[in-house]
Amino acid sequence: MSTPIPATKVHSERDGNILMLSLDGPETRNSISPPTYRALQSQIITAGEDPQVGAIVLTGLNGFFSSGGNINNLKESTKLTLAEVAGNTDALNAMILTIRACPTPVIAAVEGGAAGAGMSLALACDMIVAAAGAKFVVAYVKVGLTPDGGVTHFLSEGLPRQLVSEMCLTGAPVEAERLHSFGVVNTVVPAGETRAAAAKIAARMAVGAVGAMAVIKSEIAAAPHNDLATQLVLEARGINAARFGDEAAEGLAAFLEKRAPDFASKRKKAS
Repeated sequence: MSTPIPATKVHSERDGNILMLSLDGPETRNSISPPTYRALQSQIITAGEDPQVGAIVLTGLNGFFSSGGNINNLKESTKLTLAEVAGNTDALNAMILTIRACPTPVIAAVEGGAAGAGMSLALACDMIVAAAGAKFVVAYVKVGLTPDGGVTHFLSEGLPRQLVSEMCLTGAPVEAERLHSFGVVNTVVPAGETRAAAAKIAARMAVGAVGAMAVIKSEIAAAPHNDLATQLVLEARGINAARFGDEAAEGLAAFLEKRAPDFASKRKKAS
């Protein structure tokens, strides 16, 4: 009997008002499974409720972001009932939805590459910093499976149908540079520098108007589903509420006084 491979762990550490979450599964290039889904979901929910967390960076240790579902686990899952398998997929979907719904910006730092559900995990984040040459792979078709984790949705948001078809129907890897040319990857940096580059972006966001950013995230999420009139109403509701808040008071005063706004101290006083 083979020894079970331990589930990828989620390490967390605070760097000021930035939460760093790191996937750690050296035996499987940070594959993800239900224990990892639940651990990551819990960390994201907690961070989203903490006013002192201004941004989240999600990365993978061991030189790789995430290889997605472990093939051995996928093979073993054929011994489960359909209800049990559906429960595992529901846990994956809950993690993805939690990242998308998190009011705090989440930045993926992708070293090496991201495959399968690991690619869905990266795409669920608000921004992606990728290492030069990092490969993104929708590999399901190579083992006779179909995509999950929302990858076809995320890719179709930013890529032509032909490229989404190429990735999903052939399972061919696409390098970060090609995805960057379409805007799916925000920036490409030398290998080994993604965490630092993502942290630098996170640091700028973390001292910003986090309340306003939470509303902006919800407006961005709603935009593809709304017509113009509906989106105008949503935006009007947001800015009309924001203009009477502490963040706007500080931001507008700072602009007129020609100084940098100090949103962070306002949050500390409020908490």
